[in-house]
Amino acid sequence: MAAIRPFRALRYDEAAAGPLESLVAPPYDVVGDEQRKELQERSPHNVVHLTLPESEEAAAALLADWRARGILVQEREPSYWWLVQEYVGPDGVARSRAGLVAALRAEPYAERIVLPHERTHAGPKEGRLRLLRATRTQLEPIFLLWDGTIDVDGLQEPELEVDEGGVVSRLWRLGAEFGDALTEELRDAQLLIADGHHRYETALAFHAEDGAEESTWLLAVVVPTGQEGLTIFPTHRTAQSAGTAAGTPIDPPAETLPGPVLYRQGRYELLEGDGLDPEIVERAAPAGVTYTPRREEAVATVDGGGAEAAFLLRPPRIEDVWAVARRGDVMPQKSTFFYPKLTSGLLLLPLAGGVDATAPPGAGR
Repeated sequence: MAAIRPFRALRYDEAAAGPLESLVAPPYDVVGDEQRKELQERSPHNVVHLTLPESEEAAAALLADWRARGILVQEREPSYWWLVQEYVGPDGVARSRAGLVAALRAEPYAERIVLPHERTHAGPKEGRLRLLRATRTQLEPIFLLWDGTIDVDGLQEPELEVDEGGVVSRLWRLGAEFGDALTEELRDAQLLIADGHHRYETALAFHAEDGAEESTWLLAVVVPTGQEGLTIFPTHRTAQSAGTAAGTPIDPPAETLPGPVLYRQGRYELLEGDGLDPEIVERAAPAGVTYTPRREEAVATVDGGGAEAAFLLRPPRIEDVWAVARRGDVMPQKSTFFYPKLTSGLLLLPLAGGVDATAPPGAGR
């Protein structure tokens, strides 16, 4: 049973913190050093000071200070929220994607309630665990898929609206009746992690060592798959060594690739094998791999001498990702690129008092 609850969000008070545009940021794992510095300089209250702090202790002290000074204020009543993101994808097409924002109970993968689809690495989880210990706050939401459809009618003016990096996010507080009905509908659902595997596994590890009921909850955006705005783009690879990769020479491919394509020394080769494109590439054991969602960038890196080879991949279909997860398998890291990322800094979930774990799901608004 997927357990979700409304939550008492911790939010910026723009009167004290400044305009929301100066406070939000992309998720921690896509912010490089240069962008981190720019975000820090944008505002002393930008959420990146918490998500990518100088130290975990500094983040905890800053969070406490912001709450004490009213920079961040906690909602009096628990609520569900509806998030709509409007964006233009890497393919140049304008789309809109929507989802439910809720507190989600973290369940071990063995329960088959929340399913992963990619492998994780220990390093990022260790850093996120130290930060969660220090702040006892879920600072960023994870992005999950639900194989269903949600219709939300009668939305008026959003309560929050912000443009971050060209992605416009709007948030509406949902009424009690809608939240109760959705809670019931999700009881028998399986949820698939689209983005946030490291943070989800960090939440599980934190609850295992902490033991408190409050630490079993995390901040989640549940996105129904039955909408046109949900898209997956490919994550291409560049490599310092192509490993054992070899294929059949082909002409420069059109926009739609015929399969996984190896590019090196100005030539294209079509790779063959069973499985999804990232799995075929992984079997070749390339070394020194980096990732980009932009095909032209991967090719330019090779042409400029920054890598020996580029692997150009097709995007997996959503049904393929579900199939991998439901049979208990995982894909190589960076196999999927769900665009856009979720904006950080809109809503935070403090573990102490953020969720009324004594009330039944859907109660307490």
